[in-house]
Amino acid sequence: MKTYFSPTTALAVVVANMIGTGVFTSLGFQLMTLESGFALIMLWVVGGIVAICGALSYAELGAALPRSGGEYNFLGRIYHPGAGFVSGWISSTVGFSAPVALAAMTFGAYTASSVFPNASETMTNWVERGLAVALILVLTLIHTRQRETSGTFQSFFTAIKVVTIIVISAAGLILVTDYQPVSLLPEAGDIGAMTSGAFAVSLIYVSYAYTGWNVATYLTDELEVPQRSLPRVLFVGTLGVMLLYIVLNAVFLLTTPMELMVGEVEVGVIAARYVFGETGAMFTGAILGVLLISTVSAMTIAGPRVLQVVGQDIRTFRFLAKSNADGMPTTAVLVQSGLALLFVITATFDQVLVFAGFTLALNSLFAVLGLFVLRWRQPELARPFRVPLFPFLPLIYLALTIWTLAFVAMERPQEVAVSLGLIVTGVIIYGLSRSRTSTAEGT
Repeated sequence: MKTYFSPTTALAVVVANMIGTGVFTSLGFQLMTLESGFALIMLWVVGGIVAICGALSYAELGAALPRSGGEYNFLGRIYHPGAGFVSGWISSTVGFSAPVALAAMTFGAYTASSVFPNASETMTNWVERGLAVALILVLTLIHTRQRETSGTFQSFFTAIKVVTIIVISAAGLILVTDYQPVSLLPEAGDIGAMTSGAFAVSLIYVSYAYTGWNVATYLTDELEVPQRSLPRVLFVGTLGVMLLYIVLNAVFLLTTPMELMVGEVEVGVIAARYVFGETGAMFTGAILGVLLISTVSAMTIAGPRVLQVVGQDIRTFRFLAKSNADGMPTTAVLVQSGLALLFVITATFDQVLVFAGFTLALNSLFAVLGLFVLRWRQPELARPFRVPLFPFLPLIYLALTIWTLAFVAMERPQEVAVSLGLIVTGVIIYGLSRSRTSTAEGT
């Protein structure tokens, strides 16, 4: 008898995928070009609205085209199998492997700075990398065993994450009596800040932090009655994370001087050090490190499902479809974890963030655009869930995403070039795999 992930587990995967590296690191990069408290908070509001519009659009696509694989499934069935393959290529290389590496590296950074605050830079780097590698290996072992064990582990650590963020935020507001001179309400000049290139580029950091709202569509085949549960999971998960993000960043800005956070990765530890003192910061940093375990875990659950369906559809990659007796995609998990370990060894943080954010936003852009194509081509297709206020919500997502991508292309052309290079590589690999398949079938 086939076992399924419960809606609670799917919700935990969505929340854990979203709350990860981005929210604990991106504020430092945003402060390098933006100083308006209102504009900084609006980044998370706008990013949340975009994510909710995208999530509702994906809910309709997932209910109408119920199969695991996310964008691989959507783009392949709406446009062309080649488009689906390139999307799956993006998801497997950048969509999950790179974020797994970044989250594991952040876990290592937070844990190392808390446990070894006075260590030399060389030792700290070795400890950070070692912890990141160890985390990926342990979670790979957990998620190649049984679905029940995998789901229970994910739900437990996600619950810890949500409760901890709420407690830390509340404690920060209570313990600090003299708030920073920053206004979270609109002031003169804020409109200019929100229409600037700096705001658009910062929105890429935010969109990266929101990445994961679509992750339940990667598990569609492993949800019981996905047409009913998928829309609920996507909407509730995205809205809840949006509220947590706004609160957490407001706490950072109100309690900690901006100049201490500018350009820094470990914003959470810096804020904790200012609010709770050195001892409290060590404790908080360790806790924030533990919270990232659920992020790496969730991406280790979701990402390999893309590789698995690629293996099911394309003969050249059929080895990726192999699963164990409980239906866990063991080979795909091992491949994704291997790529993540490669990123841990070679990655630079800021460039990978912008590069991954741009590529994933482009991937989702074509998926939401496919909603209009599907309604036009197959108006008779059964749609158990329809996007409310259609076409306005998908159009909001498309407009804000295109605006952001255009500014990033102008401001960060190097990362965009790497992103386009990755896409072209996917096209070439698909072409080679198809020609090999055709040759094999002809012999």
